[in-house]
Amino acid sequence: MSIKPKPIYLIGQNIRSLFNVGALFRCADVFGVDKIYLTGYTGFPPRKEISKTALQADTWIPWEKHYQTHLLIKKLKADRVKIVVLETGKNTQSLDKFKPEFPLALVVGNEVKGVSKKILSQADAVVSIPMFGKKESLNVAMAAGIALYQLRV
Repeated sequence: MSIKPKPIYLIGQNIRSLFNVGALFRCADVFGVDKIYLTGYTGFPPRKEISKTALQADTWIPWEKHYQTHLLIKKLKADRVKIVVLETGKNTQSLDKFKPEFPLALVVGNEVKGVSKKILSQADAVVSIPMFGKKESLNVAMAAGIALYQLRV
């Protein structure tokens, strides 16, 4: 008998690459995400680029399209979902020291600009992945996978 993991949702805000969207679906499947919310101008299924990278996970992972991210977050917060933004920068909490509260929605943002300031202002927490090399960030889908793993352990 398996134990149902605590509820986690994934919000992708203004993700440019359909391949990254597909990778988010694949990560969602692996880490037991309850639903993906694709917001802003993020592309959505059905698209061959998404399915190719998702390995078809886009056909069974529940998802919704919302153009206004801030309205979605307002609704989730009314449902007592904690909003956790994954971002880089000085004013973040290290993911490895973060103590999550559930249900939780992890927000990841645009590959270049990150999560919008409006959404950052709505967050219950802003976390970052510790970086040890010269680069200051990861691919959005890779970062989401690392964060989802850490939130599950």
